[in-house]
Amino acid sequence: MSNVTHVSQDDDQERNNATSDTTFGRSVESQAQIKAAKLIASATDPGEVLNVYRLMIAAPIDDPIWQGQLPIPEVTVAARTAGDARIVAAGLELDTTDIARAPADDVTTTNASVFRNELAYTVIEIERGRSGLKRGAYKADQLMAR
Repeated sequence: MSNVTHVSQDDDQERNNATSDTTFGRSVESQAQIKAAKLIASATDPGEVLNVYRLMIAAPIDDPIWQGQLPIPEVTVAARTAGDARIVAAGLELDTTDIARAPADDVTTTNASVFRNELAYTVIEIERGRSGLKRGAYKADQLMAR
């Protein structure tokens, strides 16, 4: 807690306000959590059967949901479910830990990703039960060649 101050009992009378000089998301602990989250989000079990999904823009380009930025028109991913496809696509976005900006409610931008917004993107299943894929984004032509 930053509102707590502790004065040491030594002669030097150092003050400890329980804060550190680390930068947001740059501590060893934060980096380990981010690395573990990325590993879990991209993990594919051996022999796992995945589905192929296409995320397409659902909101008009002038919709305030885009906050003045151009959206990615279409993303093709291999994922477990339609909801998982949104999470995989969210991994494509620039992470707030990569820039000097703090996110609203998480260490990474995954929770705030526009891909997770059903009003911004729709998810279409284009193939079911495909083996030999890893969870992640693909170019459409990579998935056509079996």
